[in-house]
Order: sequence, then structure tokens, then C-alpha cells
Amino acid sequence: DVQLQASGGGLVQAGGSLRLSCSASQVTLTTNVGWFRQAPGKEREGVSCISHKDGSTYYADSVKGRFTIARDSAKKTVYLEMSSLKPDDTAVYYCEAYPHCDALGVFEQHIPDDFLSADKGTQVTVSS
Repeated sequence: DVQLQASGGGLVQAGGSLRLSCSASQVTLTTNVGWFRQAPGKEREGVSCISHKDGSTYYADSVKGRFTIARDSAKKTVYLEMSSLKPDDTAVYYCEAYPHCDALGVFEQHIPDDFLSADKGTQVTVSS
């Protein structure tokens, strides 16, 4: 199984930008990769996904126009460029292999909580 690790989070003011990275343990990255986030007291939310087959991208309505997902196959990395950040974007962000990007919004709901260890995600905090 491919192992993915998120990184790049931090503290940023509202309106600012961050770039998250999702690095793969495989020799080559040959899977659909999605980002989802979890904030305290809020439902888990699928944020974005990029298809391995054709590079199609998918976004939650809450981030459309502000976030951009892209992959660098040579570096085995998927990036999530986040701009115009809002306090509501504050969460721990995770990346995961998705069976298909149409599952964004559904697949991440079924990931066991035990799987989401503290070091697997990256914290994004947006101050107002």
C-alpha cells in the first residue's frame, strides 16, 4: 500500500496563503490523491482530489477558486496551494489515496479515527 504524508501547515493570517505537500513512499505515485480536513467540533470535509488517470481535479464548494491541487510525478508529491485563507479553513489537513475522485466527500467519512494519528496530518491555523 502507498503511504502518504502531509506537511507544510502553519499559522497564517486571514487572506494569506500556504502550500501543503503530500509525499508518497512509493517509487512512483500511481494513485488518485485527495485532501481532507478535520477541525474540532466539525464534520470531516473532503477538500480536493486529483485523478491519477487524467489529472482531473475536484474541489469542495467551500474552497473552489481559492485552493489548487497539483501533482509532480517526478517528486512523487501532490501539492495543495491555498490562498485567500479564512479562519474557517483552520483544521488538520490529511492526504490519502482515494479509490476514485468522485468519492471526495464520502470516502474520507469512512476513514477510522485511529488512522488519523497526530503526525499523519498537518495543522493549518488561520488567524482573523
